[in-house]
Amino acid sequence: MSFKVLNIPTINFIGKRTYAIIFSVLLISVSIFSLTTKGLKLGIDFKGGTLIEVGYQQSVDLAEIRAILVNANFKRANVQYFGSTNEILIRLEPQLISNAKLSSKIIYLLGDDVDIRRVEFVGPKVGEELTNDGGLAMLYALIGILIYVLFRFEYRFSLGSIAALIHDVIIILGVFSLFQIEFDLTVLAAILAVIGYSLNDTIVVFDRIRENFLLTHHVESSRIINDALNQTLSRTITTSLTTLLVLLALFFLGGEIIHNFSLALLIGVVIGTYSSIYVASLMILELGITKENLFSSDKSKSRP
Repeated sequence: MSFKVLNIPTINFIGKRTYAIIFSVLLISVSIFSLTTKGLKLGIDFKGGTLIEVGYQQSVDLAEIRAILVNANFKRANVQYFGSTNEILIRLEPQLISNAKLSSKIIYLLGDDVDIRRVEFVGPKVGEELTNDGGLAMLYALIGILIYVLFRFEYRFSLGSIAALIHDVIIILGVFSLFQIEFDLTVLAAILAVIGYSLNDTIVVFDRIRENFLLTHHVESSRIINDALNQTLSRTITTSLTTLLVLLALFFLGGEIIHNFSLALLIGVVIGTYSSIYVASLMILELGITKENLFSSDKSKSRP
C-alpha cells in the first residue's frame, strides 16, 4: 500500500518577522493616532438621535436635501442614499420635539410626494449605555478567551492569542476612525465575530505548533513554529478565501444597511489571517516557548 505525500510549502515566515513587526507597529500606530485625534464616527445607536428613511417617486439630489435641512436649522443632518437614488436616509441629532411632529416637519420641508418609510429614535442616555455595554462586551470576550486558551494551552499561547486579537480590534477601529466610517451596533457585532474567527485560526496554528514541539527533538523553536505555519497554511488560505467570497458578495450586493458590517468583517478576516500567522506565533516565540514548557504544562494539568 502506498501513501501520497502532500506538498507542504517551505515559506520562511519566521525569517521575515522583522518586516511583519514593522508592518504591525505601523498599522497600530496609525490606528491609535487616528482614534486619539479623530475618534470614531458614532452612529445613532451610540450617540443618540433620529433616523428617518424617506422614499421618492423619482431620483433626488442629496445636495438639495442637505440645503433644505440646513436652512431649517438641521445643521448637522447626515443625508445619504439608501439602496437607490430615490431612497435616502436622514440622520438627525436628538430633537426636542416628538417623532410625530418631527415626521410632519420633514414631510413639510421635503414636499408632499415624499414617503416616510420609518422613523427610529435613540435617546442620548440609551446611546451612552449601549456604548458602555459594547465596550464591556469586547472586554468580557477577551477575558473569556484568555481563560479558555490558558486552560487549553500553556500561558504563553494565551498571551499570544490575546495579543493577536487586540491587534485585530485596534486595526479595525483604526480604519473606521481614519476614514470616518460610521460605527454602529452592526459594526460592533462584526468585531465580536472577528474575535471568534481570528481565535479559531490561531487555535488551529497553536495545535500544530504544540504537536510539533512534542514530536520533535533537538530542533530550534523558530524552525518548529515555521514548519507548523507552513503545514496549516493551505487550511488557513482556503478558509479565508471562502469566507472572503461570501463577505464580498454581502459588501457589494447586500445593500446599505449591512455595508459597514460586511466591511468590518472583510478587514477582520484579512487582518485576522495575518495575525494568526505572524502576531500570535511570533509572540510565543519571543516569550521563549520550549518543549520543556509544554511538558511541564501538560503534567500540571493532568494532576488530580
